[in-house]
Amino acid sequence: MMMPKRTKFRKQQRGMIRGVATSCNQVEFGDFGLQSLEPGWIAAKTIEAGRVACSRAAPEAKLWIRVFPHKPVSKKPAETRMGVGKGDVDHWTVVVKPGTVLFEMGGVPEHVAKKAFARIAHKMPVKVRMISKRSV
Repeated sequence: MMMPKRTKFRKQQRGMIRGVATSCNQVEFGDFGLQSLEPGWIAAKTIEAGRVACSRAAPEAKLWIRVFPHKPVSKKPAETRMGVGKGDVDHWTVVVKPGTVLFEMGGVPEHVAKKAFARIAHKMPVKVRMISKRSV
């Protein structure tokens, strides 16, 4: 599972997701990309599940994962009384704004990429769409 090697602080507050993505919003490396359409958090295990689904649907494709989970999410144990501080870190997530490219794929025709991205899209907690590289 993906997580940072080290962080400055162990725990973070939840924060708010405002605005649209101004960077990482276009296909840079591959030919096709999977772009988020709404804000949200994507857990590290969800990203890994998308990677596995893509590699099984299109094993010959080159896949780039454009997001990394930097945000720790804490959780208190079950049946714990109120108060007594913040819980321990439960999992890591990536904060996604609308327009962020999550995955990119190259080296395959469009119909293969569409099939693989459909498999990934079913696993994502946010709405996504497939985009292609702009020809300049």
